[in-house]
Amino acid sequence: MKKTFLLTLIILLGFSLSVSSQQKSLLQLQQDFVDLRFGMFIHFNIPTYMVDDWADPDASPEIFNPIKLDCGQWAKTAKEANMSYGCLTTKHHSGFCIWDTKTTDYSVMSSPFKRDVVKEYVDAFRAEGLNVMLYYSILDTHHKLRPGHITPKHIDMVKAQLTELLTNYGEIKALVIDGWDAPWSRISYDEIPFEDIYYLVKSLQPNCLIMDLNAAKYPTEALFYTDIKSYEQGAGQHISKESNKLPALSCLPINENWFWKESFPTTPVKDPAFLVNDNIVPFNKVFCNFILNAAPNRDGLIDDNAVAAFRQIGKLWKNEGPLTNKLPVAEAPIISSNIAKFKPSNSSWSSDMQLMDFANDDNFRSGWESNPQIKKPWWEVDLGNEQPINMITFVEKNLKNDIQTYRLEYLSNDQWKPLFSGAKSDIIKIHRFDRVWGNKVRISIDGSKAAPTIAEFGVYNERL
Repeated sequence: MKKTFLLTLIILLGFSLSVSSQQKSLLQLQQDFVDLRFGMFIHFNIPTYMVDDWADPDASPEIFNPIKLDCGQWAKTAKEANMSYGCLTTKHHSGFCIWDTKTTDYSVMSSPFKRDVVKEYVDAFRAEGLNVMLYYSILDTHHKLRPGHITPKHIDMVKAQLTELLTNYGEIKALVIDGWDAPWSRISYDEIPFEDIYYLVKSLQPNCLIMDLNAAKYPTEALFYTDIKSYEQGAGQHISKESNKLPALSCLPINENWFWKESFPTTPVKDPAFLVNDNIVPFNKVFCNFILNAAPNRDGLIDDNAVAAFRQIGKLWKNEGPLTNKLPVAEAPIISSNIAKFKPSNSSWSSDMQLMDFANDDNFRSGWESNPQIKKPWWEVDLGNEQPINMITFVEKNLKNDIQTYRLEYLSNDQWKPLFSGAKSDIIKIHRFDRVWGNKVRISIDGSKAAPTIAEFGVYNERL
C-alpha cells in the first residue's frame, strides 16, 4: 500500500512540475515579450574600462575591478523607470566572460574582482520582481572566433558557454545574440550553425526566445534567424510606427555610447520626454518592446545623471501591463541554412545588369530581373546532388510584390515535379511542405504586373 501511495505521489508531483514548466507556443512567448513593453539594456564588461566600445582582445583581466558593484542599484533604477526586465552583456565582442565559466580563463574569475556578475545581476533583478534576459556575442576576438579562423572547437565553446548561461541562472526570458551574420562580424549562420544553436537553446529552456540583433540584413516582413525582429536605432535601423506586424525590439543607449565613458557623469543624457513620447509609446502600439541602455561605471554603479533620467521616465510613463492589441499570427522563423546560396543558377533572358546569380548571392539589395520581353519567365537553381528540401522562400527585389501567379517545382530523377501552383499575396513568399528529394528547384512565373524580379531565393531542409 505504501509503495502504491508513494508511486502515485511521485506521478502527481511529476505532473505538477510538468504543468508549471509547460512549454508555451512561440506566438504566446512573442506576445509575452512585447507585453513587457520596456526594459533596461546593461552594457557592462571589459570595454567599460577602455576608451573604445570594442575592447582590445588582449586586454588583461586585471583591469576589470568594479569595487562598488551593486546590481541592486541597477534593478532599483529599472524599477523606478517602470521597466519590466533587464538584459546584461555576459560576453561582448572581445570575449571576456563576466560569469564563473569553465570554458576559458578569460573571465571575471581571473580578475581582481573574482565574483560572478551574471549571478549577482539575475538575483538582484528577480528580487525586484523583474524578468531576466542575457546578451551574448558570437564574435569573440580574444578566442579568435572570427572569419577565417573558426574551428569545431569554437562551435563547442559557444555551445558550452550558452549551456552554462541557460543552466545555472534560472529562467531566462530571452537570449539576445550579437556579432553574427553582420557586415562587420562576417560570421555566417553556416560557420556557426544557427539551427544547431537554436535547438540547443530550446532544449535547455523551451520558453527562452532567441533574438539576433543583426536581423537588419533581412526584410522586415518576416522573421529570418530570430524569434523577435530587432532594430538598433544608432545603426540607422528604424521600425515602422504605422505598419509593423511582427514582434519587435528597438534599442537605444541613454548615453552617447553603449559602454561607459569618462565624460558620461557630466554629459547630458537623452531627454526622458523624448524617450517616452518618441519611443516607448509609439513602439508599444506596433508590437515593439523598447530597451534603453544603461552603462554602469568602473565602480559598477549607474551614474547619478542617468539614474535621475530613468526616475523621470518613471514619472512620465506608467507601465499598464499587457498590450490590449494581440500579435497577428505570422510564419514561423526561418532558422535553417539556405542550401541554394551561391549555387549555380539559370534563367530565361535576364536584364543585362541583373543576371540570374544575383538571386541567390545572400544579398537582398541585389537581384535577378527578367527581360520585359519574356512573357513566361523562369529561374532555377542547381543544388548539385539530390538532397532533402521542405521549404522554399523568395523575395522580390525592393519588395515589389509584382509576381501574381507562379509555379514551384523540383527536379528528381530527371523529372520536374510540382510543389505549388497559384498565388500568394505575402510580401515574403514562404512555402513549407513535406520533405522531398531533388537536385534542382525552379520557379515559373505565369503572371506578373511588371518584369519579375527576385532579390533572394531560398531552399531549405528544416529540422522537424
